[in-house]
Amino acid sequence: MSEIHIIGGGLAGCEAAWQAAKAGMDVVLHEMRPHRRTEAHGSDRLAELVCSNSFRSDDADHNAVGLLHEEMRRLDSLILTSADCHKVPAGGALAVDRDGFSEAVQSQLLAHPRITLVREEVAGLPPDDWAHAIIATGPLTSPPLAEAIRAYTGENSLSFFDAIAPIVHKDSIDFSKAWFQSRYDKGDGTDYINLPLDRAQYDAFIDALLAGEKHMPKDWEGTPYFEGCLPIEVMAERGRNTLAFGPMKPVGLTNPHNPTVKPFAIVQLRQDNALGTLYNIVGFQTKLKHGEQVRIFRTLPGLENAEFARLGGMHRNSFINSPRLLDSSLRLKIRPNWRFAGQITGCEGYVESAAIGLLAGRFAAAEAMGTSLKPPPITTSIGALLHHVTGGANAETFQPMNVNFGLFPEPVQTGKRLKGRDRKTLYSQRARVDLANWLSELAEGVT
Repeated sequence: MSEIHIIGGGLAGCEAAWQAAKAGMDVVLHEMRPHRRTEAHGSDRLAELVCSNSFRSDDADHNAVGLLHEEMRRLDSLILTSADCHKVPAGGALAVDRDGFSEAVQSQLLAHPRITLVREEVAGLPPDDWAHAIIATGPLTSPPLAEAIRAYTGENSLSFFDAIAPIVHKDSIDFSKAWFQSRYDKGDGTDYINLPLDRAQYDAFIDALLAGEKHMPKDWEGTPYFEGCLPIEVMAERGRNTLAFGPMKPVGLTNPHNPTVKPFAIVQLRQDNALGTLYNIVGFQTKLKHGEQVRIFRTLPGLENAEFARLGGMHRNSFINSPRLLDSSLRLKIRPNWRFAGQITGCEGYVESAAIGLLAGRFAAAEAMGTSLKPPPITTSIGALLHHVTGGANAETFQPMNVNFGLFPEPVQTGKRLKGRDRKTLYSQRARVDLANWLSELAEGVT
């Protein structure tokens, strides 16, 4: 059997190496530090947490990332095991001692007889003599490799700048105020959700945007604005009516709740996933701080009780257009012996990156051994995340995202529809059953 080469010693690469080695494959893990450093890392340790020390909610009944924690524990995740061993008090969240955590991950990998760590930069595409490769280089992919990926895929598939608009759970929108309609009834005529504002509401919104506290990125991130994706508050600074003549223009739409009154401005939300459970706020890319976004955007009619699957932002990042480029087992369609894993696939967050690394390692090991691995069900947290980055998301508007229940298919409900925590429990209960069935199938050799 040929060995598996993994580029990148972050959470995704470490998890992929662990899973492939546990499956019986020899693994070579390539990490460019300390020979080439990044602007974010502070040490040479594998699996260094460069930002927060939190893995977010550990509530497996009511939170999709908590459910993902549970699923990864059941899948023998090195990252979750190490996190559990080095957790620190954080209420309902899973937070870790960052140094102890990364030291634990590194020591486990170095002690594994099938894993070889090579400290070197892979300054281009994987060599032709690598039969199996996983690229898990994260949002700070080295420029030579990033440019090589861009050139090889033949399109602007690798972004270095995010202009991210918030995404809202459809079921949290108040449809006594909102309605479905496309401008001038184009397309299906109901492609957008619309929120009407009168002049007073619009002026109050503009005032809040201008006064809202902004995130000022670190110098190494930079914020080079493009005219086609300006932050909404920057547009507002150009004139009070700029938004009313731009993304919030009210033309071509009629409010069925009040058809005789023409709104001064209209906010539109566009479907963001194939399931129709998530909608992004069109033109609302922003550098407002997250708390300010929630406060200000909930002043919009229909979003008073909005739940956000993702908040907006503008920052440097590197990720491929995974829904267009990858197949359902994370292989590059034009070069199937290469897989991608972690944040470079467009998932967001420590846990999500490690989860995609876990699957990439298992997929690669199965393939190298001459078998195949059936993807986890989309009704599980890890399966929903995989589906999102490999085809469930819209390739034309694809942006990084955390796992959330909006990525799952709607559960079948009989009788009175459950909402809130009860509805989330329904998602989690279904996921546990379906994950158990999937694991049983794998144990029985079903592929």
